[in-house]
Amino acid sequence: MGNRGRQDIRGTTVPEKKELTRTSHCRILYPTYLVGYFMLKLSKKADYGLIAVRHLAEQPSSTACSAREIARTYRIPTELLAKILQKLAKHGLLASQHGTNGGYLLARQPSEITAFEVIRAIEGPLFITSCVTDRRECGQMRSCTVREPLHRVNETLVKALSAVTIASLSSEPPGLVQIGGAAR
Repeated sequence: MGNRGRQDIRGTTVPEKKELTRTSHCRILYPTYLVGYFMLKLSKKADYGLIAVRHLAEQPSSTACSAREIARTYRIPTELLAKILQKLAKHGLLASQHGTNGGYLLARQPSEITAFEVIRAIEGPLFITSCVTDRRECGQMRSCTVREPLHRVNETLVKALSAVTIASLSSEPPGLVQIGGAAR
């Protein structure tokens, strides 16, 4: 048997990303690997949203920042960031001010806003697979042995992201987040 995959810089074999289609409603995606490490990825929109909210948390209170100012600081496309900030304002995480000194500012204290809230406002509900929610069914529902374990993994991810506040992103380097047992 030959090696299936490619080798990373340390010579470790890394599996290729594959997709198996069982039905049109149920797809199994193998994880993405980066230099031998498993990676769950945030979308660029969620990443930009967290960057912008952290930026706003670091401003003096009552200081609004424009989408253009934040975009320029972090080299983010201005139009995209403007849409993200509008979504965050619509979900009550940001307040917008109009006028000459207008822009966006946090609607609540940084310690009261979580990473999960920001991601959910931008991306919608967080599901690691389509079957984690009861509304999505696939042809494997009756014989699936991983639905419940994946549901627990999904809940653990939500809890972990809910434990990370914007204030904690803005302060000291992040510590370890405890996930179902001892911190790793």
